[in-house]
Amino acid sequence: MARHLVLQLASPLIAFGGEAIDNLGVIRDFPALSMVTGLIANALGWDRGQGACHNRLQERLRMGCVLQPGARRIQDFQTAQLGKDDRAWTTWGTPEARAGGAGTYAGPHLRYRDYHADLRAWVVLRLEPAEQAPTLDEIAAALDRPARPLFIGRKPCLPSGRLVAGWVEAADIHGALRAAMVLQASVQPDQDWRAQWPDGEGSQAGDRLLDVCDERNWISGVHGGWRPVREAPLRAVEHNA
Repeated sequence: MARHLVLQLASPLIAFGGEAIDNLGVIRDFPALSMVTGLIANALGWDRGQGACHNRLQERLRMGCVLQPGARRIQDFQTAQLGKDDRAWTTWGTPEARAGGAGTYAGPHLRYRDYHADLRAWVVLRLEPAEQAPTLDEIAAALDRPARPLFIGRKPCLPSGRLVAGWVEAADIHGALRAAMVLQASVQPDQDWRAQWPDGEGSQAGDRLLDVCDERNWISGVHGGWRPVREAPLRAVEHNA
């Protein structure tokens, strides 16, 4: 049995970002491995220049997620007329300005951004090797007292509560997700919660084996490669029996 950290990702708006196309900011159903890596790194106070540290943390992460039913998707149309001297806030301490020449200020900045509305997701984490820094205990402490403001996917998506939701013991990520569901008072009998976990971290009848591209090379800043995962509904009655 291994110790797993349970996180609650909850906010009025959440963005599990996918592959952006031009001015279209799409989302995926489950949080990317790179997103959780970045969330933890931000809490620890790492900067973007520490690419090797980010890559190593991402390599060590074993992560699964289960989604509470009831969320919906919305699309936000965003427009802003930016002047030459306008600046935007960023998490890395340097104001962001609009790129390009003088002609880029002639028209408004337009974009579409998808969001999950009223989503509550439960993420379970394990690190391999467990004893290497940062440890799960250090990560939990940093998430409770982050070095910088935290957000879930995009800067407007501020957590509505504490991220650390507890600890569970399980042989694998699939088992940890089942154990994490037991902790939730909102679980209803015979209700299916969608779940995703890494291939090789447990299985169940009827699960689907998929490939996802959600790892980032933190030195080059480019996403690439494929990671096999399994998806299936988890039913509350199975865990309370």
